[in-house]
Amino acid sequence: MNNVYTSPLCSRYASDEMKYIFSADKKFTTWRKLWVALAESERELGIDIKEEQIEEMRANISNIDYDKAKVYESEVRHDVMAHVKTYGDACPSAHGIIHLGATSCYVGDNTDIIIMKEALVRVRSLLISCISAVADFAEKHKNLPCLAYTHFQAAQPTTMGKRATLWLQDLTSDLEAVEFQINALKLLGCKGTTGTGASFLELFDGDHEKVKKLDRLIAEKMGFDACYPVSGQTYSRKVDYNVLSALCGIAQSAAKFSNDIRLLSHLKEFDEPFEDKQIGSSAMAYKRNPMRSERIASLSRYIMVDVLNPALTASAQWFERTLDDSANKRISVPEAFLATDAVLSLYINVISGGTVYPKVIERHLDEEIPFMATENILMYCTKNGGDRQELHEAIREHSVATAKQIKLNGCENDLLERILNDKRFNLTESELAPLIKKENFIGRAPEQTEEFLNDVVRPILAKYADTEKVTVSIKV
Repeated sequence: MNNVYTSPLCSRYASDEMKYIFSADKKFTTWRKLWVALAESERELGIDIKEEQIEEMRANISNIDYDKAKVYESEVRHDVMAHVKTYGDACPSAHGIIHLGATSCYVGDNTDIIIMKEALVRVRSLLISCISAVADFAEKHKNLPCLAYTHFQAAQPTTMGKRATLWLQDLTSDLEAVEFQINALKLLGCKGTTGTGASFLELFDGDHEKVKKLDRLIAEKMGFDACYPVSGQTYSRKVDYNVLSALCGIAQSAAKFSNDIRLLSHLKEFDEPFEDKQIGSSAMAYKRNPMRSERIASLSRYIMVDVLNPALTASAQWFERTLDDSANKRISVPEAFLATDAVLSLYINVISGGTVYPKVIERHLDEEIPFMATENILMYCTKNGGDRQELHEAIREHSVATAKQIKLNGCENDLLERILNDKRFNLTESELAPLIKKENFIGRAPEQTEEFLNDVVRPILAKYADTEKVTVSIKV
C-alpha cells in the first residue's frame, strides 16, 4: 500500500527473518500457544478441562481470523479480549475455558519475553557471522603495515589486521552481553492481576503448591527453565531496558566500525562493496560514497537513542503496573531489534565484500615514515659517534622546514634527503635503509593479531560452530 506510512525498517532495512519474529502471526499464534499451555497445565493440576477442548485449541492455533479480531477490538477496546473472543469462536467447545484465571499480561508479557528471546538468538547468529567475517579480514591483513591515527593525526604505524582486532574485541564483548540476556530471560508465568496469584489460589481451592506448580508447568511447556519469582501484573520493565542495552552496545560497536570505514574511504584505503550499476551520487557521477557505512551509523544512532525508551518506561511504572508502557513498548522494542538486524547485516556485507588498497596505504605510510624514523636515526648516529644534542637540533630544524614546505607548497616529504645531505649525521643510504623499514615500526601488531585470534576469537567461533549460519541480503 503506497498511500499509508510504512516503516523503512520493514520496507528497506531489516531481514525477513527478523520481521517475522515481530509479525502479527508470530505474536498471536504465541498467544494461542500460551492459552493451550495454560489449559493443559490447569487440566494436569485437576481443573475440569477436557482433552477434547485442548485438542480443539491446538488445532486452531494458526487459524486466526484477523478481520473478526479487528471488529471485536473496535467494540471492546481491548486487544486481548478481542482475540479471546476470536479464538473462542474458532473453538466453540473450549470457548468457556480459554484464558481461565489469567490476566491480559499472561499472554502479552509472556509473548514479549518469548519473542525477545527468539530475536536475541537471531542477533547472536548475526554477531557470530560478523565476528567470523572480521576475523577473516584480520587474518588476511595482519601483516599489512598501515598508518595508525590518534586524534585522526598520523601516529605510530600498526597493521590493517591489528586495527580489525579493535573492532573484533568490541563485537566479542557484545556477544557476551547478548548471551547473558538470552540466559537471563524468564517467563512472567501466570500470577494474576497484581502478581499475588489470588485468582489461581481460588481456582485451586487454596492449594499453594498447585499455584506454584502452574508457573513451572507453563515455563516448561514454553521452553523456559523458570519464571520470575515475583512480579506485579507485569514483569519488571527493567528487563526490556537490559535487553535493549545489549543492542545498544552492538550499535556502539557498529557505529565505531562504520566511522573508521568512512574515514578509510576518504583516504582511499578501503572501498565498501559497490555494484556494477550502483550510483554514488545523482549529481557527481564519479563518486563512490560509503553509503552502507553511513547507514550503519544512522541506524546505530537510532538504536542508541531508542534505549532511552525502556529506561524511562521502567522508571515510570506505578506500584503493580500502569498502561503507559504498552504503546511505547510496541514500537521501541521491535524497532530496536529490526534496526540491529539491519546494522549487523550491513556490517557483514561491508567487511566481507569491501576492498583494501595496499598501494595507497603504503603511500600514506611513506609520507609519514621519515618523521617517525628520526628517533631511530638519532640513536644510530649517536652510537656511531655523533653528538646527541647537536643531532637532535638538526632533526628539529629539518623536520620543521620539511613540514612547512609540505603544508605551504604541497611538496613531497624530503626529510630523509635533507638528513642524508647533512654532514652532521655522516649517514649513507645503505645505513639508512634498515632504519626506515616499515616492519620495524609496527611493534607486535602481527603477533598481537594472531594471538588475539587464537586465544579469544577462534575459541568463540568453535563454541558456536553449530549455530545456524545466516545469509545477509542488502536491499538498497
